[in-house]
Order: sequence, then C-alpha cells, then structure tokens
Amino acid sequence: MAKKRNHWIVPPGTEPTEMDLRILEEEARGKIVPTRDLIKTPAQIEGIRRAGVINTGILDMLTDVIRPGMTTLDIDTLVYDYTLAHGATPAPLGYEGFPRSCCTSINEVVCHGIPNEFEVLEAGDIINVDCTTILDGYYADSSRMYVVGGHTDARRQKLVDVAWQCLKIGEEVCSKPYVFVGDIGNAIARHAHQNGFSVVRDLSGHGVGLAFHEEPDVDHYGHRRTGMLLVPGMVFTIEPMINMGTWQVFVDEDDDWTVVTEDELPSAQWEHTFVMTDHGVEVLAH
Repeated sequence: MAKKRNHWIVPPGTEPTEMDLRILEEEARGKIVPTRDLIKTPAQIEGIRRAGVINTGILDMLTDVIRPGMTTLDIDTLVYDYTLAHGATPAPLGYEGFPRSCCTSINEVVCHGIPNEFEVLEAGDIINVDCTTILDGYYADSSRMYVVGGHTDARRQKLVDVAWQCLKIGEEVCSKPYVFVGDIGNAIARHAHQNGFSVVRDLSGHGVGLAFHEEPDVDHYGHRRTGMLLVPGMVFTIEPMINMGTWQVFVDEDDDWTVVTEDELPSAQWEHTFVMTDHGVEVLAH
C-alpha cells in the first residue's frame, strides 16, 4: 500500500505566512512536505540545544580517553557516568531492548555495535561512538569517528576523512531552507563515489528532538528535489555511513543489532543534529 502523502494545513482564520506559501507551492507540485507537528517551537529547539550540549560534551570527553587496550564496555561506562552526572539520560539504554548507553562500531561494523567487555581496542582501529542524550524530555543525537592510537593506514584514514567531508557537504546543501532531503543525499553520494567509496542505503538520518526517531528519513543517496522539503523549525540528523567496499550490509544474527558491511571492509560515519532556520541549518549536537 502506498504511503499516505503529508498535507500542509494553514490554521483556519489565519493569513498564510511566507513559509506557508512556499510549502503549499511545493505541495501543489507533488512534492513531499512536512506536517505542522514536525516544526519545533523556539522553546523546544532550546530544549534540544541543551541536550545537545551534553551529547557534544560526551564525545569531546572521549577524545582524550579512547586508547589501545580499553574495551568498548569501558567507553559505555564513561558515557553512562557522564550523562547521569549532567542530569540526563542515555536514550539507547533499553531502547527496543538495546542493552547499553551508546553504540560502539569498530572497523567493519557500520553502526549499532553493542559495547562489551570482550572487545578490546587495538592501535589503528577506527571506531564510531554514537550517543543520544535525553534532557527534560528532549533528544539530541550525534556520533564521531576516533582513530585508536592516533594513527591508522592510509586507506582507513581516507575513509574517515571522506565520511567527515560527506557530512559537511550535506550541511552545506542545507545552507538555505526549502531544500529537499534528496538534495543532501545526491551531493553526499556523489562525493563518496568520486573518492572510490560507497554509501549505505539501508540506514538513514532522521528527524529527532521530541522522540528518538521522527520524520523525515534522511537518506544519504538519491536524486535532487526528491524526499521531504526541509523548512525552518525542522530538527534532523545527517549521518552518512561510508563504506570502503560495497554499500550492502547485514545484521549480526547473534544480537540482532550490529550492522556489518557485507564484504567486511571498513566503514566510517559522522553525525550531527541540525535545526533548519530561516538562514540555513544550525548545529545542535556534534
């Protein structure tokens, strides 16, 4: 069954704003537009921003402590303790049964790696740590890549760097409002492919703020002027997952969470939470 298309509603008895008119114009062209409930209020955006300060602080803290010989459970403990010490809650803990406070994804693991006491970091590993923080009911989500020991081989370093560039390219696409999700994905995929890498298609960025995952899905591949229109007040993540080999992935049957590249070549990912404003996106968590 085809998904029901959103409709933009102007409140009865009010004059359409400039934003209303822009959205209605794109809707008349058959484009996917948001519903009004996806537009965050200034108070909600400020709440998400405060959660983002903590989430960013977690990833900053890890920069100085991730080292060879520590386990991914050590990382998770640091994330849990920092989050609680700042009056917040780690959103992953208990989410649909997920047992830890963050995701730790090493080398060929794309995302959703579960921290444990047996996984020991080695010099040259590349690891993504993905955190989502809840503060006063507001969610902020971001992740970073870390090179264990500070050095890795040239091909892995290029992968980490290109993944970062892909995130920044997605941000640049959103330097003005009223762009489409497909504009982001098209630019990211083009850059990844030009550098000899692929883009994961089975996972995406997403809306966030009042819940862990909201509309829209933010694919990191696609065609321009497709996907949902991004308008002021929308909060969402861009989080390209860039693979050294094939874009195809599988989920580890042992835990039903860990996503691994099909060819078991390395993957890299960076993620920020953004709010779209009248002048383009602003970073709320990085």
